Amino acid sequence: MSELDFATLRGVRATRPEAVAEAAARRVRRPLLTDPGDRLVLVAADHPARGALGVRGDGAAMADRYELLRRLRTALRHPGVDGVLGTADILEDLLLLGDLDGKIAIGSMNRGGLQGAVFELDDRFTGYDAAAIARMRFDGGKMLVRIDPADPASVRTLEASARAVDDLAARGLIALVEPFLAARGERGGVVNDLSPHAVARSVAIAAGLGGTSAYTWLKLPVVEDMATVMAATTMPALLLGGDPYGSPEQMYASWGRALAVPGVRGLMVGRALLYPPDGDVAAAVGAAVRLVRAGAAA
Repeated sequence: MSELDFATLRGVRATRPEAVAEAAARRVRRPLLTDPGDRLVLVAADHPARGALGVRGDGAAMADRYELLRRLRTALRHPGVDGVLGTADILEDLLLLGDLDGKIAIGSMNRGGLQGAVFELDDRFTGYDAAAIARMRFDGGKMLVRIDPADPASVRTLEASARAVDDLAARGLIALVEPFLAARGERGGVVNDLSPHAVARSVAIAAGLGGTSAYTWLKLPVVEDMATVMAATTMPALLLGGDPYGSPEQMYASWGRALAVPGVRGLMVGRALLYPPDGDVAAAVGAAVRLVRAGAAA
């Protein structure tokens, strides 16, 4: 992306705010899936709005918006990438740059549980709501549902998420639910329980949110026993990458094993693809696309 692109983007934002709605109205849309065997590769970029800027020990890796947009643009220009998840600021930048044509766009809904805050588990809906997603002609909304049995705030997140599932379904939009069983660690930070039993339990809770599950998809972490996790639901699921660790080869191998489990419909990965250790976004995205396309979804 050239500096001219950035200058134009800043100028449009400053002088023509109506250009966002105009770009949304003319965006070329695509179906979510066209065949029962289709799989998806989506790039996640909603981390900054929750104050989660770190990647592989660099606490400010995602703080530079221009660098993030460069990396997102590289990823979205790969023909095997189906779309993106983001908050309004990021999706509207991409709209104005013309990078969402023919792509799936998922709006991130609850970003109020700021990373490291005392209220982190009170995941208020501070981003998109269903009405805004429909108005922008996007394809669905994603919600983070962390459940700590010892924290009263969790029930507020569950209730708000249930209403969001209903509101999205009423408009024929996908509700992408990302559940975790969570607790405060020894240092006070929120720690997700990634044991297969805990993830399966979170799936059971998330699947029951709302008055219909017709439009509900799940976004799930890759754990050792994905068969146990996926046995907990008939809903389609996308795998999340989480905070990358270990070597890319180990990460791709774990994704490959998880993608072979019936019910898994693809990947929704952010930092692991946008900030690979060698900096080669195109190569990381290409490797992920090859993994997803390697086999037909069950």
